[in-house]
Amino acid sequence: MDLHELLRSLRVWDPEVTELRPFDPKAAPAEPLPLFANWFAEAVAAGQVEPHTMSLATSDEEGRPDVRTVMLHGADADGWSFATHVGSRKGRQLAARPFAALGFYWPALGRQVRVRGPVTAAASMESQADLHARSTGALAAALTGRQSEVLGSLEELARVSAESWARAQQEPDAPVPTWTLYRLLPEEVEFFQGEEKRQHVRLNYRRTGSDWARELLWP
Repeated sequence: MDLHELLRSLRVWDPEVTELRPFDPKAAPAEPLPLFANWFAEAVAAGQVEPHTMSLATSDEEGRPDVRTVMLHGADADGWSFATHVGSRKGRQLAARPFAALGFYWPALGRQVRVRGPVTAAASMESQADLHARSTGALAAALTGRQSEVLGSLEELARVSAESWARAQQEPDAPVPTWTLYRLLPEEVEFFQGEEKRQHVRLNYRRTGSDWARELLWP
């Protein structure tokens, strides 16, 4: 089938698998974090697959954009957090331009959340604690390292990965000095609720000093 024909045949928000819920922005909290926590919990309850995955957009020294999917490690008053090696492509880009954007999409509920703002790196001790609180597989992947470097062969990857898994199982507290926890402190957070007749509700929070301004956006 032709790609364009296939694209035109697709539909979004099948009522058999998607529940488009009403969203009253007048009832939204004064700050975005409580609403995010509520929407996240509802996505989990709705059976959304991997609701903690998000798109992370950064830019390089020349301002060219880049994007990939990563895992959310937490969200609190200090910001939305994720982690990577400091020498990875995204780590280098954040060092050059410490600003980023996050995008969550939960099709089970027809919802999106967009977050953007400056990014800071946590201290090494906190970064290591975050890593060691995760799974053995996460530690093994971190120990494998070399993220974004050119790989010679899949055989090399299999060998190094096996060594990393063995070490992660034997040393659950093995340090990975390059592993870094990053926090994005939001300047803007947008909540998007899809609507069957395309009258989508978009509520944008914009930081104004120590407070938040709320505004509706045209879909």
